[in-house]
Amino acid sequence: MSEPDETDRPALWAERTGTRTFTGRNLRGAEVLIGNGDAPGVFTPGELLQIALAGCVGQSTDHRLAHALGDDFHGTVVVSVEKNADENRYETFDVEVIADLGSVDEAARDKAVERGTSAIERGCTVGRTLVAGATYRTVFTSEAAR
Repeated sequence: MSEPDETDRPALWAERTGTRTFTGRNLRGAEVLIGNGDAPGVFTPGELLQIALAGCVGQSTDHRLAHALGDDFHGTVVVSVEKNADENRYETFDVEVIADLGSVDEAARDKAVERGTSAIERGCTVGRTLVAGATYRTVFTSEAAR
């Protein structure tokens, strides 16, 4: 499949590149390799969901933490999951925002955490979507390869 033309421009798509492997793409030219957990150099779909949540939380808290720690602070967001293997789904996402808050006093630290939490609740679309329990629809379309 070639890149969609001007009349058929999905925001995102995943193109099959081999058995259970895909390349995810967007219109800005970004690519991500998707495959099984045993394939080298790829993300699984579940890992991408976790990365999406980590990135969303990180972006949501970035301004608040930069205000407290300075624009060049180092931060990491870690996401781990509890999986319900019987139902093949994730039950819980645990998110940890890691930043060195030791350089600010307790009141400033508490304020940064409070504002960061509020920013996540208000602005993290991925987190808000998970909390709301979004549904999805699937449609199969038959068309010739381009």
